[in-house]
Amino acid sequence: MWRATVLTLFPEMFPGPLGISLAGKALASNLWALDARDIRDAATDKHRSVDDTPAGGGPGMVLRADVLAAAIDAADIAPDRPRLLMSPRGAPLTQKKVTELAAGPGPLIVCGRFEGIDQRVIEARGLEEVSIGDYVLSGGEIAALALLDACIRLLPGVMGKLSSGTDESFSDGLLEYPQYTRPQEFEGQTIPDVLVSGDHARIAAWRRAEAEALTKTRRPDLWTARIAQNVAPRSRKDTTKG
Repeated sequence: MWRATVLTLFPEMFPGPLGISLAGKALASNLWALDARDIRDAATDKHRSVDDTPAGGGPGMVLRADVLAAAIDAADIAPDRPRLLMSPRGAPLTQKKVTELAAGPGPLIVCGRFEGIDQRVIEARGLEEVSIGDYVLSGGEIAALALLDACIRLLPGVMGKLSSGTDESFSDGLLEYPQYTRPQEFEGQTIPDVLVSGDHARIAAWRRAEAEALTKTRRPDLWTARIAQNVAPRSRKDTTKG
C-alpha cells in the first residue's frame, strides 16, 4: 500500500481535503494510507518546545534539529521511502517528480514552520527539499496537501479511467488544449465545429495545435525546453481541475 507519513505541528490539518472526493474515497478503500504525526510529541520539556531563536540573530524562530530528528526517527519508515521537506527553496515539484513518487512506496513529508528548520537535521536525515512555487506559505502543510493530491490521483484504482492519468499536464511538455461541453451554445458562443465533427483525427490535430499555441504564449519556458529535447509535441491534460 502507498503510504504517506506527515510530520507537522498541526496534524489536525490532515487529511483535510484529502478526506473527500477521489482521494477520500481511495483512503476509505485502503488504496493509500496516511499517518499524520505531531512533531511536538518528540519534545522533551514540559512545554513541548520545538523551536528556538536563530543562531546569529534575526527575527522569528527555527525548528530545533534534535526535536525534529527525534520525530523523524520515531516515524521509523522503511529506508526506501523518500524523505521530503516542503520548502520554498527546494527543487520545483514537477509532474515527472509526482509520477516518480506515486510509483514508489510513498514519502515521509516534513512540514516546516516559523523561519524554517535547523540545517543540520536536513543533512543528517537526508531530507530532500521540494517547492510547489515561488512564494512563501505560513507552513508546509498546504504544500504537502498539494503534493499528496497530485500523487494520490495517479495511484492504481483511484481514477476511473486509466487515460485520465496517462494524458496529463506536464507529462509531455504542453499545456492543456481548451475543453468544452454542453450546452452547445452559451451566451452566443458555440463549441468549435471540429469537436462535434466526429472526425477523431481532425479533433486530435486541433487539440495538438491549440496545446502548442497555448504553451508558446503562456509558458515559453516549457516550449523552449520541449524544442530542446527535440521531441514531437503532443497535447496534455491540465491538472488544475477544481
